[in-house]
Amino acid sequence: MTPLSQLQAVEHTLESPAPLSISQPASGVKSLFFGPRGLRVGWRLLIFIGLLAVLFGGSALIRSGGPQGLRDAQRHLGAVTITPFLLGVSSSIAFAILCLVTLVMGRIENRKFSEYGLPFRQALGKDFWIGCLSGFLAISGTLLAMFLLHAFRITGFALHGKVILPALTRWAIAFLMVGMWEEFLNRGYLQYTLACGFGFWPAAFVMSGFFAFGHAFNPHETPVGVASVVLFGLLLCLFLRRSGNLWCAVGFHAAYDWGQTLFGVPDSGIAPYHNLFNSAFSGPHWLTGGIVGPEASVLTPIALALVALVFSRYYRENLYPMPTAPSM
Repeated sequence: MTPLSQLQAVEHTLESPAPLSISQPASGVKSLFFGPRGLRVGWRLLIFIGLLAVLFGGSALIRSGGPQGLRDAQRHLGAVTITPFLLGVSSSIAFAILCLVTLVMGRIENRKFSEYGLPFRQALGKDFWIGCLSGFLAISGTLLAMFLLHAFRITGFALHGKVILPALTRWAIAFLMVGMWEEFLNRGYLQYTLACGFGFWPAAFVMSGFFAFGHAFNPHETPVGVASVVLFGLLLCLFLRRSGNLWCAVGFHAAYDWGQTLFGVPDSGIAPYHNLFNSAFSGPHWLTGGIVGPEASVLTPIALALVALVFSRYYRENLYPMPTAPSM
């Protein structure tokens, strides 16, 4: 059985009926914890974040061989080369932990795992491939505009012969895991639960800010790059709102990152490795993004806006499942 089939089986086993409503409002001390729709949003978020912190912390300690090993790893973090294997494995572990915690929260709240935005029955379906096409066209169009403005050029091949296909395939798998991990973290359980409290788009702005905050610590990141990440987050929330699931966002995220590696440009300040093409920027940083990469270019918000307009033209209906009554 493949890992995807196993996840589908777990999801099917743990699916339960819709959340039970509480007919009478809680009173006294109990009302601090429970509202009309069960456990209040704030407590749900605290439990979720607490479980993530414990499991991620424990996993980091185990993999590094204890506290001293963890401190040594943190000191040498900047010297680590990001390879497809390293990126794929670390993202897969993080995604597995995230799925486990989400399953636990689903049991607590009596909800299906798929309600949190990642139904495995729809994995790699139409929405995913539309997202992939959109992501690749977005980064390709941005770099094409730079080329026409004499700010970007491809200088040659970095890979040759039989190593090309395996390298591109390994990066595709690694970025798929990155897309699943980051999208489910930023627009899965947290987005759903915050939307329960005060609506989809206020929650989307909060989570897009959180998404940008996580990228702010990338090497050489700039304020323009961070602002672009906020816009990325809002676009991916639009995908979620209109398609009803995260697969379009996962595809866009994975293909955009894969395209940056394909063309040999920095990805959020991280230098490319085993990229197909060698390339060079020539021009002001506000146009090229400089060492941060296209993410920090003023052309990126334009590309994202165009994607949002085209996507909204074909995805008109809001399919994201929203609770009928908020409970703070």
